[in-house]
Amino acid sequence: MNAAEEARQISQVTVRLLNKFPAASREAVGSAVGEAVAHFAGCPIRDFIPLLVERAVTAKLGSLLEA
Repeated sequence: MNAAEEARQISQVTVRLLNKFPAASREAVGSAVGEAVAHFAGCPIRDFIPLLVERAVTAKLGSLLEA
């Protein structure tokens, strides 16, 4: 996957997360997505990064909003 395609998919993930967690602010979702993407920055295989980011942020926001 090239960088442009990865960025497009990450953008789609962000939109899905905003819809899934309407109580979370755009800034909170964007920050969580940015942190998750940074966590995977050194990974040489990029094909699953959008999926992994979505799962990580879903878990993080889910636990934050349940509290």
